[in-house]
Amino acid sequence: MGCNMNLEILLQHMTNGISLGSLYALIAIGYTMVYGILRLINFAHGDIFMMSMYFAFLGVAVFNLPWFVVFPLVIIVTGLFGMGVEKLTYKPLREAPKISILISSIGASFLIENLSTVFFSGLPKRFPVPELFEKTIVIKGVSIQMISFIIPVVTMVFLAILIYIINKTKTGMAMRAVSKDYETARIMGIDVNKVISLTFGIGSMLAAVGGLMWGSRFQQITPLMGIMPGLKCFIAAVIGGIGNIKGAVMGGFILGMGEIMLVAFFPSYTGYRDAFAFILLIVILLVKPTGLTGEKIAEKV
Repeated sequence: MGCNMNLEILLQHMTNGISLGSLYALIAIGYTMVYGILRLINFAHGDIFMMSMYFAFLGVAVFNLPWFVVFPLVIIVTGLFGMGVEKLTYKPLREAPKISILISSIGASFLIENLSTVFFSGLPKRFPVPELFEKTIVIKGVSIQMISFIIPVVTMVFLAILIYIINKTKTGMAMRAVSKDYETARIMGIDVNKVISLTFGIGSMLAAVGGLMWGSRFQQITPLMGIMPGLKCFIAAVIGGIGNIKGAVMGGFILGMGEIMLVAFFPSYTGYRDAFAFILLIVILLVKPTGLTGEKIAEKV
């Protein structure tokens, strides 16, 4: 009986780890896409992820629209919001030193957080979770919420769509060209500004999907909630090899499973759960600075 209980608990933790890893992967892809083109981190990405949950809250709780209408709209609106952030934060500084763009993205992050606090107040709000997501499935005596199964499926579907866009469409070809060399891409007739804007839009839409799943799983939203998931997903992207989409997904799963297993096998260290991500980052940077799938890229002078 004890062995069965152990297997049941392990199954529960494995499911939670895969679910959390899938969430990290969705958000990490946005970081790695922007880095792949600009060679810079969009530090406002976590706040875009947070805004997607507030957009859903407004649609369902304030305007009383059904969730199956609101969720697709939120993905589109968040994509446009991300493109707007790019227009204000990155585009005016396209030719400026990279440190200026980095500072600008940090400033955009603080601005979004503070405007959200003013507009929505700092009090936590309950995310409008669809009833379907709250259903519980019992497998071999283990009760698992439906959302824990939905999240990995959603992640794989959107990852497949993204890989298809990048590898099989003209837009994806343009993204790959711009990521290699701005000037050559311009000479070939590619609208670099449009490609960068689309990249931000797609990354933000994936952040919105992650936000909708995150809100459905944890059911609480605050204006500052994007900070820690944003940092962790940045770490996941670095672990996998920032600039590599499959690497970002791998890093997300490694980080998610690692966190859950730390809590499972060492309950007394639960308070150090967030620290685990940063320790793992330090180890990766010491052992393989380019990440598990990253390649060394020469810095342009």
